Amino acid sequence: MNDYSRRGFLDGIGIRLPTICVRPGLPNKAASGLFSNIIREPLVGLEAILTAGKDVTNFFASPRSAIGFLINAAILDTSLLGDRRSLMMPGVAASLGDEIESLRRVAGEKAVGLIKEERDPFVEKIVADWNFPAFECARAKALGFISESTFDEIIQVHIEDELGGRIPGIEK
Repeated sequence: MNDYSRRGFLDGIGIRLPTICVRPGLPNKAASGLFSNIIREPLVGLEAILTAGKDVTNFFASPRSAIGFLINAAILDTSLLGDRRSLMMPGVAASLGDEIESLRRVAGEKAVGLIKEERDPFVEKIVADWNFPAFECARAKALGFISESTFDEIIQVHIEDELGGRIPGIEK
């Protein structure tokens, strides 16, 4: 990207998205799906299976933020990038345990009670090396790329954008 932009072949920007969570739709077997599944299903009154330890961490942004990142990248004055054309997008670092505590704060004990721990050695092996740090992303933020600052906010965005602003089937 840097070399091709410098040479005039294109005028591009590369953006590295955090893990997008809470993903809409149905649960799936993808290892990364566990980060969304343990939030999405309890919010609609369905059981969710926690297939890895609560200490597994990742770096997250909502689908709303991801769309904002893409729009900002499309309209950004790329002369502001200089020779460094790729950026890590901002997000929120959280463990599975942090996610569950955010769910507890946002939706209450009934929602958290729908999470059943059934560790899966195959999934745990995949996510064992996914313990991402909290990336600073100062350059991206300075260029107008913004995201949520807490996992509670990520859950609230999901409720607003996918559940019509309410938590169906769960009374806090």
